[in-house]
Amino acid sequence: MTTTISAPRQAQNPLTAGQLPRWSPWATLLAALLVGAAVAGLIAGASGAQFSIVTTAVIGFVLYLVAITVVSQLIEGGRKATDRFVTGLVTGAFLLALIPLVSLVVTVVANGLARFDLEFFTYSMRNVVGEGGGVLHAIVGTLLVTLWAAIISVPVGIFTAIYLVEYGKGKLAKAITFFVDVMTGIPSIVAGLFAYALFALFFGEGVRSGIGGAVALSLLMIPTVVRSTEEMLKLVPNDLREASLALGVPKWLTIAKVVLPTALAGIVTGVTLAVARVIGETAPLLIIAGFTTNMNYNVFDGRMMTLPVFAYNQYVSPGVQEQAYFDRAWAAALILILIVMILNIVARLIAHFFAPKAGR
Repeated sequence: MTTTISAPRQAQNPLTAGQLPRWSPWATLLAALLVGAAVAGLIAGASGAQFSIVTTAVIGFVLYLVAITVVSQLIEGGRKATDRFVTGLVTGAFLLALIPLVSLVVTVVANGLARFDLEFFTYSMRNVVGEGGGVLHAIVGTLLVTLWAAIISVPVGIFTAIYLVEYGKGKLAKAITFFVDVMTGIPSIVAGLFAYALFALFFGEGVRSGIGGAVALSLLMIPTVVRSTEEMLKLVPNDLREASLALGVPKWLTIAKVVLPTALAGIVTGVTLAVARVIGETAPLLIIAGFTTNMNYNVFDGRMMTLPVFAYNQYVSPGVQEQAYFDRAWAAALILILIVMILNIVARLIAHFFAPKAGR
């Protein structure tokens, strides 16, 4: 009797068996876009319209989702097919949301570079009715108004957050939290109207001043500072508080010497982001700070120009030489974007370099 011994079969790993190659999603996407381009070309030829890149992208994206899901279902199974479908859907939504941002940045940069010269940064608009002039008075006004807004809002926001986290209990803490949430959603125009009404009670109708704009911006900054500081304080381990209190250190000194230094990086990051959030506000500053063509270094006296109001005024009220006004408006918008970008980069650097290092 002859016994046949068959060779042992090589075991397959169920986690790696039946997988598509890594290049398959990209090949499928390329094929889908080519088909989409062909369909868009046929539509354009039949209707006599121009070739549409948007139509190509939409058709290609839909074909890609269908194709990659079907192929993955046949080869990899239902779970992997669902994963690839959702991944493609989320990636498409991200790219769709990115289109307006990229378009905005490209448009502002392309139009703003026309007046990005030395004269624009070193002159004001005093006695300028056509070409020339600059934005120096608006840059100074923006920096001063934002600085005073931070001086007002940062102490109020930090001390409010400390009370809510370290001391707040009962109805008062709940009421403060509720009003902070309400302030987070108030329109900026309401903050400007409130500041104007407040200053009009003391200085009469028609009052315009930089400090009024700072008060309006502080109303928008305070909720952001409170929320960011509150979250950072909650991240401080209670063990640090308990260890300090166990050594007989008073609670206020524990907060000042232990809690705040531990959360300092996050607090500074939140404050920086709050400044970036309000520096481009136009409506409240247009109401209470007004606009002027002259330099003004005193926030407590007279009108004060800011960058967002400067861009708005140049665009909606052009003179005889309209293009010169439009160029200045786009250049001011570009400066605002650069300032906000720099503030966000500074916030990230602070969070990275000054955050407490975890022990090994």
